This record gives sequence, structure tokens and C-alpha cells, in this order.
Amino acid sequence: MEPLAVAVNGLVKRYGMTAAADGLSFEARSGEVTALLGPNGAGKTTTVEICEGYRRADAGSVRVLGRDPHDPELRTRIGVMLQSGGVPTHARAGEFLRLIASFYATPLDPAALLERLGLTASARTSYRRLSGGQQQRLALAAAVVGRPELVFLDEPTAGLDPQARHATWELVEDLKAAGVAVILTTHHMDEAERLADEVVIVDHGSVIASGPPSSLTGAERQLRFRARPGLGLDELLSALPPATIAKESPAGHYVIEGDLVPELLATVTAWCASNGVMTEDLRIERRTLEDVFLELTGRELRS
Repeated sequence: MEPLAVAVNGLVKRYGMTAAADGLSFEARSGEVTALLGPNGAGKTTTVEICEGYRRADAGSVRVLGRDPHDPELRTRIGVMLQSGGVPTHARAGEFLRLIASFYATPLDPAALLERLGLTASARTSYRRLSGGQQQRLALAAAVVGRPELVFLDEPTAGLDPQARHATWELVEDLKAAGVAVILTTHHMDEAERLADEVVIVDHGSVIASGPPSSLTGAERQLRFRARPGLGLDELLSALPPATIAKESPAGHYVIEGDLVPELLATVTAWCASNGVMTEDLRIERRTLEDVFLELTGRELRS
């Protein structure tokens, strides 16, 4: 049986008294996208850098394509997309990608890859004169041009316009179809929900939830609407079935969870009308990955 693309078991990494990874474990398989999610400072970057061979673990086991992450044999088998840096500022985009391609036995055609990512017109432009979005797309091209078996993508669509974002998604889906394992870190929950086969949510150096997006979000539907802040939810709940849940989060945004039959919707709208509450954007939808993420990690900003 083929080894897992990535197997992390009981990973520990400390910086002084701070545990960036504290017994963290997860697996990633070939032909699948594994999204590693978490708030800033949760331990995602440290974990990925250990898998990439840039840092060493203090304890635990990490195997990448069945090998130690520091094995030189992995260099031609994995691709790494850095969020910034790594490209000489005076290098022209096309020249840089051709140079990276020359390190591999059977690379993708650099010109075709530039065309696919909308960089053909910028092929002779130096890296420092590229826009932020163009630099991001060039970093993505450099990560995949060598036909890697495993690719690490760090915030691949950060700062991209909608067209470039969708082009990136299509490229990731093609990598998956070709049997490549993709480790994705992103703050865009809709991106993770669309692309990922497996989601791993990390906080305070540990995995707090994992599974396919559909299993994390569940099948429950929610009634959502916006209205003035501070509605009397206890009074509203008294008019609804006993198992119903109502909450306001954030201020002025309301969520009703329960058996969403037509009678419940009618009761909510009737209650709002009798209390002079003007609702906006009233809709029924399923719980999203962003809902799950915020429930598990909290809504407060972190430094």
C-alpha cells in the first residue's frame, strides 16, 4: 500500500515557554486536498514548515512521502509555495520559472503555465515590478512546475482578483485529479469548503476538529436574518418549539436553529411583525465552514 503523503503524529515544537505545536496529529493522502485551518498563532505555519523540512520538531513523528522531511530525496518530489519572498527581485518572471523548471526531469511547460495563470504578458517583467497578485501567481507556478507528488500552498489566493482566484482553484482541482497531495493553508473558509477533501482545524498547537467539510458543517439548516441589535430572544423562543435555539452573533445578526418547518418561519416573521421589527436578508441556509470555525476558535481578534 502506498504510504500517506503526510503523516504527523504527536508533533511538539516549542519556542521558549510557548508551544507552537502541542501533540498535533493529522494525515494527508495522495489525490486529496487537506486544508489546515486556524487563527493566527494557532501553529499552522510551524507545522507546515516542519513538514517542508525548514524546521525540526522537538518531539513526535513526521513523515513526508514515507520519508523524514529533511531527506534530500524529497526536494524534487514536493513543491512549496511561499507567501512572500524566495524570488530574486531583478529576475524576470519567465526566466525565473524556466530556471525552476530546469531542476526537474519532466517539468510542466513554463510558457503554458504562465499562460494559464495570466502571466504571459508579464513574462519579461522583473519580479519587483510585478503586482502583488502577479507575484502570488508566479509563486504558485514555481511550486507546481516540477510536477510534484505533494505541494504545500500557503494562502494561494491572498490578494487575488476573482478571475485569478478561480484560475487558482481550477489548478488545484487539476493537481488533485492528477493524484497530487495538496496541503492548503487559507483564511478563506469558502475556499477550504470548495477545495478540501479533509479539513484540519488547529488552535493553540492542537487539532480541535477534523473531517470532510460536509461532516463538520452537518446537515442542519439555519434561519438567518438581520435586524436592530438587542432583540428579546427569550420572548421569541417562548413562541417557538422547545428544541429551538436562537442567538445573536454578531450584533444585529440573528440565527435560528431547529426544525425549520414552514410553521416556524411563519412564527418568526409574525413575532417580528407584532414587535415592530423590520428584518433584512431573511434566508434559510446550511451551516458553513466559517460558522464551525468561529464556534470552535471564538470570534475575538487575536494579536
